[in-house]
Amino acid sequence: MEIVPQELPEVLLIKPQVFGDERGYFKETFHAERYAQAGMQLPFVQDNLSRSRYGTLRGLHLQQPHGQGKLVSVVDGEVFDVAVDVRVGSPTFGKWTAVVLSDKNHHQLYVPPGFAHGFCVTSESALFAYKCTDLYHPECELGVAFDDPAIGIAWPVPEPLVGAKDRANLPLAKLDPARLPRYQGAP
Repeated sequence: MEIVPQELPEVLLIKPQVFGDERGYFKETFHAERYAQAGMQLPFVQDNLSRSRYGTLRGLHLQQPHGQGKLVSVVDGEVFDVAVDVRVGSPTFGKWTAVVLSDKNHHQLYVPPGFAHGFCVTSESALFAYKCTDLYHPECELGVAFDDPAIGIAWPVPEPLVGAKDRANLPLAKLDPARLPRYQGAP
């Protein structure tokens, strides 16, 4: 397994080893000891799966309190996956990083608590899997506008399909800072 810190160093790209032959392939998708050594918050307590069609954009989501670290991957298809630092006081507050996750590259992305997360489907459809470090708490949901010009995410689909709830999310500058997570210093 190879761990590649992203432009936002707490966000980690994981490139698992894939062993393949004419029958198919095998890969290890999680190993608690190795993932903890890489700096991921553990344990994971909830697994989620979603299927979306081409152009669907989900996000940008987080919970505060009860921040969730997320280990995300694509089982089938391809997505453009994004993490945004929304921790008040962070030197990278409002900055974003993105990777392509697919069933072809087998990559995973670890998005730590304190970061908003979203993705856009760039294949015909995508089956998206994620492990979370805290349970879902609907009363703690928080969203950031996917098209916030101050963040400036370069989404790969010009007119994405966005649900009403996500369309109602406010730009980061209009969110009450008391609702946002706090930066705790370098990892």
